[in-house]
Amino acid sequence: MRYVIDKENRPVYLQLYKQIRDDIILENYPYNSKLPSKRNLAEETGVSTITIEHAYALLCEEGYVEARERSGFIVIFRKSDGFAAFGEHPTEHTTGQAEPDLPDFPLSILSKTMRKVLSGRGHLLLEKSPNCGCAELREAIAHYLARNRGIKVEPQQIVVGSGSEYLYRLIVELLGRHLTYAIESPSYKKIEQVYKAAEIAYDSLPLKSSGIDSQALCDTKADVLHTTPYRSYPSGVTATASKRHEYIRWAAQNNRYIIEDDFESEFSVSTKPTETLFALSDKDNVIYLNTFSKTISPSLRIGYMVLPHHLVSDFEQKLGFYSCTVPTFMQYVLAELINNGDFERHINRVRRNKRKELSAKSE
Repeated sequence: MRYVIDKENRPVYLQLYKQIRDDIILENYPYNSKLPSKRNLAEETGVSTITIEHAYALLCEEGYVEARERSGFIVIFRKSDGFAAFGEHPTEHTTGQAEPDLPDFPLSILSKTMRKVLSGRGHLLLEKSPNCGCAELREAIAHYLARNRGIKVEPQQIVVGSGSEYLYRLIVELLGRHLTYAIESPSYKKIEQVYKAAEIAYDSLPLKSSGIDSQALCDTKADVLHTTPYRSYPSGVTATASKRHEYIRWAAQNNRYIIEDDFESEFSVSTKPTETLFALSDKDNVIYLNTFSKTISPSLRIGYMVLPHHLVSDFEQKLGFYSCTVPTFMQYVLAELINNGDFERHINRVRRNKRKELSAKSE
């Protein structure tokens, strides 16, 4: 394989990772095949073996390959898995599992930012927020997603609301109550409660160790799949690379949709957060959801969703009259935290500490 590396465009290891990943997806490296040795690939591309190690480590973290002793790096991604991988063993789920304990956002930074917004925004804080959220916050979120999650969208695709449950209900109203929704089993309790309260039909699809059971996904008559691929709660299951592509292939049939709940993904200990379904799909059929409950504080009650481009006008026509449920003041505070870098510095600090803790436990 011949890979083109632009050394002026950093980071180099991500360029290499993406090119190898694409070759794996295209089956240029088929299932169970071996990737080139680090030394050979370093000579071919003109980069260091450390760079190759970083690229291969990401491929392992994403679930495309695995390192095997005396064998090198072996491809474990199977495009043909489709809905045929029925031999998985169920993961033991503990429904009472506690949510991870994460450090709070520094109160000193939050209070300092609040004071800055109060003194600098003046009368703007007394104005009613645009129905989908303040333009400044939506723009800040759009830039943040492009930098950190590989999601490149326009600010008008973003809708700000007071938490996930509120956004779940908006999605139901947007897509329609006549559709059947599929959820993970077990799943975050409030997802099922929202669908029950909305009196819509839904299927519960059992989780296996790699994600939703393939047979159950194949058999469901659902039109919409609501999934938490990064880490489903309370099971802790993370969808593998093969499984994420399986979800995308499922949604590509019969004009289906995916609701991707990316809760807590920012705190992945990986050097690069797991790929989102929104970024992987080319069908404009994934609705992306996230909140600031874990990254800053649950008391803020601020979440957002990113709509597929073709649903923006539908949302404006059907639901554009709904007022934004997040106070204007807090929207400006959050926009300031994102724009000045404090938000990402906090996330990076937590991730570094988690990696140190894991490293210490393994020693």
